[in-house]
Amino acid sequence: MKKIVILFSGDGFNAQNIVKKLHEKECFVVCGITNKKDAKGLDKLQELSVKTEVLEHLNFNSREEFDEELVKLVNSYEPDLVVLSGFMRILSDVFTSNVKAINLHPSLLPKFKGARAIERSFESHDTECGVSVHYVSSELDGGNVILQKSFKKEDNETLESFSAKIKNIEYEIMPQAIVEVLRD
Repeated sequence: MKKIVILFSGDGFNAQNIVKKLHEKECFVVCGITNKKDAKGLDKLQELSVKTEVLEHLNFNSREEFDEELVKLVNSYEPDLVVLSGFMRILSDVFTSNVKAINLHPSLLPKFKGARAIERSFESHDTECGVSVHYVSSELDGGNVILQKSFKKEDNETLESFSAKIKNIEYEIMPQAIVEVLRD
């Protein structure tokens, strides 16, 4: 069975969803790694019997030093794929040139790359919005898109209802994209 490592930084809802939908069915989640010792996702993954590790970026002098250690840690699990699921770090070439990884992004790339994508998409005049899963490359949110799903922004949309639509699509397409990439 193919192995994946999930990288996350926060609540871990997407990581939890991936484990519930795919672990020991389509793939084996060998570890969840976070860069924050107080990430709520740690408890979620541990409750699902997934091994977790913490590698705090604050303990390193540079992005490259952190990425070098992260590559070593990830590669120690020999994954077929690394899944960034709310991993709030911009990764350097040290990572992107050594690890096959995909990322979930809450906009229809190439629009709204980087931080605050949900808010920027919501505040835009776009009526078609959505979510992308893409390969991680040295360009921020610039790797080839694997899967996208869109929805129509309603005239009376609130940021809360808009965000809920984004979350629902994320929960749907990230597991699909993982399966697709692992089958290729």
